[in-house]
Amino acid sequence: MYAAIDIGGTKIAAGFVDAEGELLARHERPTPAVAPVSAVEDLLAALIADPRWEQVTAVGIGSAGPIDASKGTISPVNIPAWRDFPLVERVADITGRPVTLAGDGVAMAAGEHWRGAAKGRENVLCMVVSTGVGGGLILGGRLRPGPSGNAGHIGHMCVELDGPPCPCGARGCVEIIASGTAIAARAVREGWQRPGGGPATEATAAEVAASAVAGDPIALASFDLSAKALAAAIAGTAALVDIEAAVIGGGVAKSGELLFAPLREHLKEYARLSFTRDVTVHPAALGGDAGLIGAAALVGHAESI
Repeated sequence: MYAAIDIGGTKIAAGFVDAEGELLARHERPTPAVAPVSAVEDLLAALIADPRWEQVTAVGIGSAGPIDASKGTISPVNIPAWRDFPLVERVADITGRPVTLAGDGVAMAAGEHWRGAAKGRENVLCMVVSTGVGGGLILGGRLRPGPSGNAGHIGHMCVELDGPPCPCGARGCVEIIASGTAIAARAVREGWQRPGGGPATEATAAEVAASAVAGDPIALASFDLSAKALAAAIAGTAALVDIEAAVIGGGVAKSGELLFAPLREHLKEYARLSFTRDVTVHPAALGGDAGLIGAAALVGHAESI
């Protein structure tokens, strides 16, 4: 059995995953703005207190990036309190178990290839579209995290040369246009109002999605632009490494066809080469568990993913 940790800008989750990829326990905490390691420590304490802890052989971590797998450090763009934080060392000290670290998109790719929508596929881009945008690559039937553990981090591919500044320091990144955070912020800037009143500045992508489903034109336009940025990034990836499919998960993917329908239409505009135009797009199959199952896959089934 494996312990798994999934670190994102909004929440941090931890749990147990067995050798068949079944999630046996799950605990979750909001990501603290200050001292976020406290949430990791609380979650690990809950796992260690569980009688099943003795069966745990290793710990896998998927974290928002960038990370440095060789150093065991994380510096997530959307968690400013962590810069070059030695997470692997901290978790190993607490647990006494070997620890494997990769980007959250890489972990999601590992999980979806092991148990989800990418199973049986040879060349796939997997994406997490949530507070930020991450990604991971399956090429030649194997997970390809790259030497730093960040390969496939599509959220920081530029899709708009003179686009808005991104917290990473560049401009026009997929993340600053397509993330749930960006969808909500853009809708507010364009004049979107909460249907029930209240300060629009606190809007979430889920609220904007609800308005879009109801036909609100500002909300629909914000989702459409997100889909367009994702389509451009998928087409670019297909041209670069010849993928057959893209699998998309994360909170924004829960909006379903509100995102996927315009994404597929925009993909037709960008994927025009003979070897890119047949790329298919699929929702992730593991839902909110993809990060934890993927983190376990990193350590337990690396040879098969």
